[in-house]
Order: sequence, then structure tokens, then C-alpha cells
Amino acid sequence: MAKTSNQKLKLLYLMQIFSRETDEEHMLTMQEIISLLSNAGIKADRKTLYLDFEELRHFGLDIIGQADGRNYYYYLGEREFELPELKLLVDSVQSAKFITDRKSKALIKKLESLVSKYQATKLQRQVFITGRIKTMNESIYYNVDKLHDAISRDRRIRFQYYRWNVKKEMELRKNGGWYEVSPWGLMWDDENYYLIGFDAEESKIKHYRVDKMLKISLTRDRRLGRAEFQAFDLPRYTRSLFGMYGGEEVRVTMEAHNDMVGVLIDRFGKDIPIMPVDDDHFRTSVNVAVSNQFLGWIMAVGSNVRITGPESVVDQMRTEIRRLCAEYLPDE
Repeated sequence: MAKTSNQKLKLLYLMQIFSRETDEEHMLTMQEIISLLSNAGIKADRKTLYLDFEELRHFGLDIIGQADGRNYYYYLGEREFELPELKLLVDSVQSAKFITDRKSKALIKKLESLVSKYQATKLQRQVFITGRIKTMNESIYYNVDKLHDAISRDRRIRFQYYRWNVKKEMELRKNGGWYEVSPWGLMWDDENYYLIGFDAEESKIKHYRVDKMLKISLTRDRRLGRAEFQAFDLPRYTRSLFGMYGGEEVRVTMEAHNDMVGVLIDRFGKDIPIMPVDDDHFRTSVNVAVSNQFLGWIMAVGSNVRITGPESVVDQMRTEIRRLCAEYLPDE
């Protein structure tokens, strides 16, 4: 591009300079700004730059001038996102299992463009603090968009669903058959993205891991299950599941030591009933989709939490304990 044509882009280059080269800890003198513009093939002088700064302020940029001794410095103050906010977004992208490693890096690179090049290095350090296992399904990025599109257009979807086999190969469920589902919502749980949809064949609300869905397409058919979804309590549903594993939902009663009240509130919510048993223990009842994952969670929290009812769930726990004993203590 010729230098003369660059002159018309002076305000855009100034915005870029302030955005990428400055922050509260890194400022530029007027002469440094003139030099950076010159490198881009743009002539500038102090008088016109003062007017340009006012134009940019009027446009909404928080350009701040600050005296330091004999020098006067300029920098971009308030931005659309503060650095702590972007760190949270970077951590969320990096920890999300449903975003591939390649897409995570691409998204984080875009987030870095919202701060100065100096602040961007602080975001880069965030990228390497965790070694999360990420999905290998690159299409997840576009699956989510298709699902939102289907929901907004009130359309059913078709897709294939896979699992991993012992050869570390993707193995299609239903022998490669197609699933047809009415999508009603998306949720993020246990670091994975899930579709909540109505399965007309089984006449029930079900969930599906979005990163395990393949070849999603919209059909021309309107969604089914509106009444079922309107009566569906999503927060209660997610609280009742463990690792998103399904099971028969049961009202389970537990007795626990007082020290465990925080653990149970964190898992089931603040609305759980707390009924004192004695000075050191309390009783609570919660809705749980009873599965081996739930029983394993009870074992993991230790002897300070005990299932007391209903008897059918207590029997499931006894059966699981016997199975584990037979597995690991076969001769005792």
C-alpha cells in the first residue's frame, strides 16, 4: 500500500497503536507515537495529533495524557474487557474439554488481541497452567452453532453418536444408525457441553455429549416435546446427575457429620433440608439419579456421609460394596 493511501488510515493506525502498544504501565511520548506512525507510512505532527486524540476520545477511546517530569505520556486507559476478566475467559476456554486444543489456542489468541501486547503475555502464562485432556472432535466448534440454529428455528436434528472402543477408535452407536432429537437447550457440566433434547421414540428428555455428536443436520420437522421441556426442571436435573450418568431418580436420605454440610450444599445446592439428628450429625434428603457414579461419590466422601433410605438404594450400595470386596479381597 502506498504511503499516501496510508495517510487516510491514520485514525485506525492510532487506535491500533494505543490498543497494542500502551496500557497503564506502558506509555508513549508524542514523539514515539509520531515515529510509530512514520513506520506505517503516515506523516503526523503534534498539532494534528492533538486533534486526532480528541476525535478518538469522542469516539469512545479512553486516551489518557499524563505528565512525568518534563515529558508527557499517553496511553489507553479503560478497555472493553479488564485484564482479570480476560484471564477468567482464558481459563474457561483452556479448561473446557469440549473445545479442542487447536481451537483453544486460536480463541485465546483472539482474546489476547483485546489487550496490549504486554498484557497479552500475562494471558499466555495462563494457557500453560493446566494440562487438561481435550476433545479430539474438531467439529464441536460448529456443532454448537448448528444446535443453537436448530433451537432458534424450532427444528429437529439428525446425528450420529459415537463412543471409544478398546482400540482407541471411534465406534458409532446403533451400528451407525441415526438419532433424531428435538433440541431444547445446551448446558455445560463437568467441563463438557451437553445437548438437552426430547427423544420422541422414548418420549422422554435425554442428554447427549456434544463433542460425541457427528454429522449434525437440521430436518424440516418442527420440534416435539414442548410441554415436557416446559415442565422440565433443568437445575434439579443437573444436580441429580453424577458425571451426567443417568439412572432412576430417587429421593435419597443421608445422614452426615456436621463438618460435611458444606460438601453437600456445594453438590446439591443451598435449598437442601438440614434436620439435626444430634449435636454432631444432621439428616438431609435430595433427588438423585442413582448410578454407580453416585454410589462411588458417597464412598469417596468417606464415613462421614451415609445413605439411610430408601432401602432399595441402601441395598444397591451394599451390592456394590460386596462386588468391590469380591473384586479386591477375593480370598478374605
